[in-house]
Amino acid sequence: MAGLPRALRQTAPALLVARQWAVSTTSTATRPSSKLSLRVRIQTGHGVRSLSYSKHWRSQSLPTVTRGESRLYASADDAVADIRSGSVILSSGFGLCGVPETLIEAIRQRGPESLHSLTAVSNNAGAEGRGGLALLIESGQIDRMIMSHLGSNKILEKKYLTGKIAVELCPQGTIAERIRAAGSGIPAFFTPTGGHTFIQQGEIPVRHDADGNVVEYGKPRETRIFNGRPFLMETALPGDVAILRAWKVDKAGNCVFRYTAKGFAPLMAKAAKVAIVEAENIVEVGEIDPNDVDLAGIFIDRIVPATKPSQVEILKTRSPEGDGDAKQAKPAKLRGSSDAQERRNRIARRAGKELKHGFYVNLGIGIPTLAPEFLPPGHQVWIQSENGILGMGPYPLPDDADPDIVNAGKESVTLVPGAATFDSSESFSMIRGGHVDVSILGALQVSAAGDLANYMIPGKMFKGMGGAMDLVSNPDNTKIVVATEHVAKDGSSKVVQSCSLPLTGARVVSTIITDLCVFEVDRKKGTLTLTEIAPGVDVEEVRSKTDAAFSVADDLKTME
Repeated sequence: MAGLPRALRQTAPALLVARQWAVSTTSTATRPSSKLSLRVRIQTGHGVRSLSYSKHWRSQSLPTVTRGESRLYASADDAVADIRSGSVILSSGFGLCGVPETLIEAIRQRGPESLHSLTAVSNNAGAEGRGGLALLIESGQIDRMIMSHLGSNKILEKKYLTGKIAVELCPQGTIAERIRAAGSGIPAFFTPTGGHTFIQQGEIPVRHDADGNVVEYGKPRETRIFNGRPFLMETALPGDVAILRAWKVDKAGNCVFRYTAKGFAPLMAKAAKVAIVEAENIVEVGEIDPNDVDLAGIFIDRIVPATKPSQVEILKTRSPEGDGDAKQAKPAKLRGSSDAQERRNRIARRAGKELKHGFYVNLGIGIPTLAPEFLPPGHQVWIQSENGILGMGPYPLPDDADPDIVNAGKESVTLVPGAATFDSSESFSMIRGGHVDVSILGALQVSAAGDLANYMIPGKMFKGMGGAMDLVSNPDNTKIVVATEHVAKDGSSKVVQSCSLPLTGARVVSTIITDLCVFEVDRKKGTLTLTEIAPGVDVEEVRSKTDAAFSVADDLKTME
């Protein structure tokens, strides 16, 4: 096995049963390139597993930077003209917020004949048919995506499942930290995110063949124990070229970003050999107060004018009627009298009791976002959104939507007085560091030991983990609450003895709130205790709809 790449040797113990190397050389008008490919079939305790490894050797004629020359380019077309095929592109943005649409369009205009085989690193791939990296996926210029969330991009999903593009899924906070490490000269680091999951084990499919068979898996992570907890080693993620969008840039390259458009942009500029920024406003040197600079000019090599407008991926607004005090983030709860609406409101009402006055909280999509609606008057919590907000407010009025202020669901939102915005690295420092008091998440399954599965159903749903693995990475300091309906649409219990779906985190959940009851989890013992029960529900009904074993508290209470 000595001739194998280290990434494949690390899948041992295993018996190599077949291997084949192939070297191909191609030439285009822009650059020569060689590609080395390896197909491997490995016999493991779980049967035969196929893996592949490939590496492009690019010419060394990457875009050049000469100190002292003007950073200004007349157009985005000029600025991207010397990007080479096979390059690693770091592309800023979250959803469509902060996305360098002008530069992406210029890359697309070069076409796959001139520019292809790109590896793109971004949180997600934009919106199909609207903008972002989706345009380069549709044009066939991207060969590999490194991202945290596929979203609803059907073209990407189809190309991924038919082998036309590889997708390396990586937790959102880990992507941010890998990029930050690259820009700081740090080759690797250890993180608690992804422990006991497919990330650690290297089990997430990266590439399929045309028939949908997996031919490449993720790389298993080296693991070490610190203070009794497992940590995964993640390597730095540098790029050849970073493309980003800023609100204001002076001719020295100093950048100012607005609100959640910061995101990954400062991190990516620092981690690339060449950083290109498209600016909504280009000003003279000295027109930006040094105290207002978000990214120093040392990290910027090329500046172009932004010619495409910013977009809101999911426009959400609230009615001005009954607006009242809009200081607290309160998405509208479900109205009406249907059983489904009442069940969801019951869960959200009880989840709201986990949000103590003054708490810093993170709320997952769906039912968790309804919890603030049930807070009593004068009761304030600070809502953290992992894309870079602390102090998230309600949806804006129709005329007040700002494309640079979106939440983790890519929806337009507002900021409350006292709010702060920051880049993704700082956001996930809050999360992994245990500075958030409570995180409320939905679930596909949650186990008696507090294991959580909420991002993937093999063969059915594969959208990516986003920031969920990071959100549950420090359960001793951030209380993890699951808010979910008790049974799935097919009637199966979501509260199980052990999860059959891929885990988001192991032994992380402390409280489970459903429409039928509340369970408290002893994460050390791996046991459940029924502490509250919904009106009209008895213990036997809960037992009949719960796969996990549980005990009943002596002082069993009734949910409101």
